[in-house]
Amino acid sequence: MMPQNLPDLPDMADTPDIVVEERGDDAGLVYVHLNRPAKLNALTRAMLERLTEIFRAFAERTDLRAIVLTGTGQAAFSAGTDISELDGLDEAGALETARRGQETCEAIELCPVPVIAAVNGIAAGGGCELALACHLRLAATHATFTLPELKLGMIPAYGGTQRLARAVGHGRALAAMLAGESLTAEEALRLGLVNRVVALEQLPLEAATLAATLSRLAPLAIRACLAAVTRGARLPLPDGLALEAELFSNLFSTEDVREGTLAFLEKRAPIFKGK
Repeated sequence: MMPQNLPDLPDMADTPDIVVEERGDDAGLVYVHLNRPAKLNALTRAMLERLTEIFRAFAERTDLRAIVLTGTGQAAFSAGTDISELDGLDEAGALETARRGQETCEAIELCPVPVIAAVNGIAAGGGCELALACHLRLAATHATFTLPELKLGMIPAYGGTQRLARAVGHGRALAAMLAGESLTAEEALRLGLVNRVVALEQLPLEAATLAATLSRLAPLAIRACLAAVTRGARLPLPDGLALEAELFSNLFSTEDVREGTLAFLEKRAPIFKGK
């Protein structure tokens, strides 16, 4: 389904290849659509720059509860970087391209709001790397995941070598990258690369349902949990544990902790306010 209305994102020119949608009946939920279906939603430089801007803007908002990133159409989430933009690059240009893609994936991974990838088809190369940067991943039954860059004489460069290895283990990641083979949705599920596999027609509802579930939880606790996992994964274990303890203790200055514990004792559903 194509988006119908765009939110106000200050200082950002609307880019048809990236469409942002906020629906009035889904408070706190935002959809980001990769919107080049004729090109299998292949990623251009402009799209990566726009995505970075969007997710950095999302990070500043306190009203958001969940973000769904998906592709337009039924064929692809994203087939990866537009190869026409890689042709003729020298080393300096290639380094800039890698850093740009990594910057985009970093903005997604470090977003303090849960980002759900609704993978509606092919997730290849840079498209797979975008999905890997998301916090949760849902896949349509026909979705595929692949990092085929070695077949082009290059390697994944938007964080794929690092995130795939962390998600499924070094051996499985290397097997997938060296052979350039596609993982089916079911194979990705068995490896823990995706959280759930559903029929394509059910994917939007599944993503919205998951987002609604998240929206009922304590937003400050969700942000703290995301920070503990995403930032902690980059630290030695003792430092990660120290970060966890700090984030845990910080929550005890919030109204939400009091509400959560009181609601538990009173055997009722808590009403979290994000305060």
